[in-house]
Amino acid sequence: MFTRIALVLFVFSMGAFAIAQQPALQPQPAASVSQHEDETLAETPAVVTHHQITINGKPLKYSATAGRLALKPESGPAEAAIFFTAYTLDGEETRTRPLTFVFNGGPGTATAWLHMGALGPKKIKLEKDGQVPPPPYVMIDNPETILDRTDLVFIDAPGTGYSRVRPDLTKKFYNVPGDADAFYRFIRLYLTRYQRWRSPLFLFGESYGTTRAAALANHLIDNYIPVNGVALLSVGLDFQTLLAGNLNDLPHQVIVPSYTMIAAYHKKLAPELTTNLDETIKKVEQWCAADYAQALAQGNALDPEKRKQIVNQLAAYTGLKGDLIEEYDLRIEPQVFMHNLLKDRKLEVGRVDGRFASPMPQSNARDSFFDPAMAAMFPAFNAAMNDYAQSELGYKSELPYIIWNLEGVNRAWDWGTAMNWGAGMGGYPQTATNLQSAMAKNKYLKVLVMEGMYDLATPFYASAYTFQHMRLNADYRKNLTFADFKGGHMVYNDAAALKEMKHALDDWYQETLKQTK
Repeated sequence: MFTRIALVLFVFSMGAFAIAQQPALQPQPAASVSQHEDETLAETPAVVTHHQITINGKPLKYSATAGRLALKPESGPAEAAIFFTAYTLDGEETRTRPLTFVFNGGPGTATAWLHMGALGPKKIKLEKDGQVPPPPYVMIDNPETILDRTDLVFIDAPGTGYSRVRPDLTKKFYNVPGDADAFYRFIRLYLTRYQRWRSPLFLFGESYGTTRAAALANHLIDNYIPVNGVALLSVGLDFQTLLAGNLNDLPHQVIVPSYTMIAAYHKKLAPELTTNLDETIKKVEQWCAADYAQALAQGNALDPEKRKQIVNQLAAYTGLKGDLIEEYDLRIEPQVFMHNLLKDRKLEVGRVDGRFASPMPQSNARDSFFDPAMAAMFPAFNAAMNDYAQSELGYKSELPYIIWNLEGVNRAWDWGTAMNWGAGMGGYPQTATNLQSAMAKNKYLKVLVMEGMYDLATPFYASAYTFQHMRLNADYRKNLTFADFKGGHMVYNDAAALKEMKHALDDWYQETLKQTK
């Protein structure tokens, strides 16, 4: 199914990185729209329901609104219909209450993950460590919802969930700037339709959703919509830190601390390295930034004795054998680590959460990629969202809920001028400069950066490296807050990590909103 590991909410296929021409945001010529397509893009009346959950012994009453808003030019037919679920806390002054727009990534995934797993008032019941229980799946009150801090609007990106795009306009939407513009148009329409222009505004993105959030924050500011805060979970702002190439060793350098965390979890490190794991991680990061980076930079000119030292140290920090490290020329790709760390037990380690491991499926001879951490997640969250939309939200639709649109969105994505970086050509997609620009334009913009320490999709040290290299002076760097959790890519699947994430969000919202008083 997947040809190589790259960045996604869960897994990008390299097919998504077949880069074409630079996308344009100009309106495309109007095309005839069939009746079926017109119905598919119809704006559905919002369904409003009222609910109550109990959080810390206290009742929390709220209203839920589910529906689709049509994105239309000033004249002409609808270009897209965007599905959303909004939650507002009852008994509050809605027009001035904080409002957070939430989205997942992919590109090509719906926002069921953050909705059903982390931030909404209801969530799917998982095992404490994030394992998926046997079906059927149960929805429970979410004690870690952030609805007590902010109203929430969960948005399914164009072409995902119940959101749809006019078939002749996919090239307009399926690229970084076009995607950001679609979200900007939705947010502008939502603010007007629901009279929320006075609310402090926040964005919350996960994985490619962080790529989108950075571009979107800047696009909103350029279109005169103020943003108070941007929360980023499992960060992918600069793909140069995530996708290795012949002339790009940076991803090999910044992923090693994640290997160390996972190897320690599976008891593949020497005891002296696990006595104080926090200190070990600091040492690993320092070694990666100095000795390892220098060794990789020297390439074939590396002294044999120094090479032996690097092999031995990398073996100690990753739990892999020195012969394997030599075989891969000191450069360990995630799939190599996943396949070899527990090879003696005939187990494959998870990519989005390295604590998970399972035997390879029998179909592995045909499938080029398998992630034990994700095998059960898609069916569980898909079933939960379908049932919840109908039974709790009262939203009825004969359209299928598309939780992951691999062919229609992910592989159709146009990455613009970022050419074939795997061959060392062109540039890497990145929106770090968009976020930097947004922060420069709004000196009050606060950014929360959150990472899971067992995640191989968006390694925590890669995220730190990105922000260390953003050109922000000390006054603006004060607007950055960092939080790492003992979790995977979807930090919130782990009960303890979700609780810690809730505390980090509580503190961040409280600090950010002080500026509005």
